[in-house]
Amino acid sequence: MKIDTDLPRPVREIEHFEIPMPDGTRLAARVWMPENAGDEPVPAILEYIPYRKNDKTLERDHARAPWIAAQGYAYVRLDLRGTGESEGLMTDEYTPLELQDGCDAIAWIADQGWCDGGVGIVGISWGGFNGLQLAALQPPALKAVVTICSTDDRYTDDIHYMGGALLCDHLSWASVMFGINTLPPDPVHVGERWRAMWHQRLDDSGLWLDEWLRHQTRDAFWKHGSVCEDIGAIEVPVYAVSGWADGYCRAVFRLVETLKSPAKGIVGPWSHKYPHLGEPGPAIDWLTEETRWWDHWLKGRDTGIMDEDPLRLFLQDHAEPRSHYAQRAGHWITEPAWPSPNIERRTFALGTDGRLGGDAAPDDRLHIASPLWVGSHAGKWCSYAKRGDQPGDQRREDAGSLVFETQPLAEDVHIAGDATITLTFQVDRPVAQVAARLMDVAPDGAATRVSYGVLNLTHRDSHETPEALVPGETYTAEVEMKHVAQSFRAGHRIRLGLSNCYFPIIWPAPEPVTLTLIPAECALTLPVRTGDATAPDRFDPPRAAEPLPVDYHIEPHSGWSVTEDRDTGRVVVEAFDHEGAARITPHDLFHSADVRERYSVLPYDPLSAEGQVVWVHEMSRGDWSVKTVTDTTLTCDRDSFHIAARLQAWEGETLVRDLDWTRTIPRHLV
Repeated sequence: MKIDTDLPRPVREIEHFEIPMPDGTRLAARVWMPENAGDEPVPAILEYIPYRKNDKTLERDHARAPWIAAQGYAYVRLDLRGTGESEGLMTDEYTPLELQDGCDAIAWIADQGWCDGGVGIVGISWGGFNGLQLAALQPPALKAVVTICSTDDRYTDDIHYMGGALLCDHLSWASVMFGINTLPPDPVHVGERWRAMWHQRLDDSGLWLDEWLRHQTRDAFWKHGSVCEDIGAIEVPVYAVSGWADGYCRAVFRLVETLKSPAKGIVGPWSHKYPHLGEPGPAIDWLTEETRWWDHWLKGRDTGIMDEDPLRLFLQDHAEPRSHYAQRAGHWITEPAWPSPNIERRTFALGTDGRLGGDAAPDDRLHIASPLWVGSHAGKWCSYAKRGDQPGDQRREDAGSLVFETQPLAEDVHIAGDATITLTFQVDRPVAQVAARLMDVAPDGAATRVSYGVLNLTHRDSHETPEALVPGETYTAEVEMKHVAQSFRAGHRIRLGLSNCYFPIIWPAPEPVTLTLIPAECALTLPVRTGDATAPDRFDPPRAAEPLPVDYHIEPHSGWSVTEDRDTGRVVVEAFDHEGAARITPHDLFHSADVRERYSVLPYDPLSAEGQVVWVHEMSRGDWSVKTVTDTTLTCDRDSFHIAARLQAWEGETLVRDLDWTRTIPRHLV
């Protein structure tokens, strides 16, 4: 990455100031702006998230915000109510109060002497979500949005459910927020209030997993904040960004297709990252691209950005199967619209003999009862570019699946968009699920997963009103795969794998199930790209401002393992991620965070499934120190989910909280 030490304008940073809300609550913010903004006001860019401006995101913010500020903007990093140094409580994500606070903050920022009255909002993940949600509320000063790794639909395309199936990342994500909610404000900024604010968070933030698990269908809880419910409410321009390894790439296509306001989209090979930090690479000079967007919509400059095709995609070339990629080969393509005239939907029948494009007689039947270790090498629903969180060689997953593949391809085939699978099937239990994997098979047999989709078959007709399956009855359902742009080389094969489990991507159905396919009425449809497969690559290598001085005692590191007990057959998937233990030099704050996740299951007993996530956080400065440990376990029986959670918090050597939760939540066709 190029570090720009000579920025076009001198920038000043205000480390901490407070934005008053109408109810008297004060939200903590940090801002970078041109030194002369008080005399020559500039537009403001708001990033509004719960991840603590003073420590957790500061290293990232420090390399990004000053660079944008030097282009003539005030970059405001605002902590949500109840996080960082902001007063109040945060009791869930995207609450009406959070969104009202955001509207009030935008109005306050626009009214400051250093702001010219125009505001843009940017964010990745949480900040991408609430950026869209705030845009739908139409605060007058908001002029444009950049939304990264987010979604317009909180039920179908978020970290909670996929295809109506419960994602194990639901547990993982709830545990992330469980840990963050235990952290105190920094006494340097809030003084002696810090302890009372901290204790309020420890006692009253709640166990979010409990609430989320009580909403297993697409009900009003998930419709709130899903801007697809009224996409026309967004009237400002939107630039949507994601990556193929991210969990949120599908939303980019929907936003470009459905928004009535000006829209652009870009999807790279990246995981859940800003594109200038994009991994797998190539990362791009995103800060220049983002500034072109802001200059056009907040300064009225003709940067040419709206003269370009609205959708830019990284067309990935073949890659050997690995659980982590630093780089992906490929090149950029553009589409003039979505749906694109360059895409032709091509259908492949499922042959009884295992061929894609093969034959099947009307009476033929294929059966699958996958062992529950299918999915143990699937990686994460949402990759964070951690070692192990992408899928490995799919041959081991194929051993427990029905597999269909083409003959070696006579020529290169390029796809861009969403593959779909139409299945006509029967089952022998009232609740069943299916996972579909699209793979690129090299001549040596190595199988790289290209995309996948899952469906809770009780949701075959509706995510709002699922219906139990009647054993022996025949149904038809469509499984949607994640969008992707991928090249299959001549001589390679395209493979489809089907299983009726995919743990720990999704939680297993409550009983062992045999899925019976009627192959004569099943088909795979691929979005084959017939247009020109090249486009100018106008992106330079990434650049950023000077990094934050940080002294790492323990460097960030991560890893995964998959083990099998040869006696019981129990498979255990374990992942750890140490975010690093470091002292932030400018304000002498030490912080450390690490997590361990463990998922296990017996191969033919879905009720043996277990998930556990443990977070350890530490913070200190001089004689002041705090430590918190959160431990959450999810298990099940045939009728219910069971949560056991514990929170421990220390001030210095004194244990100040030791809290336990146990919850039982009925399963609803999940």
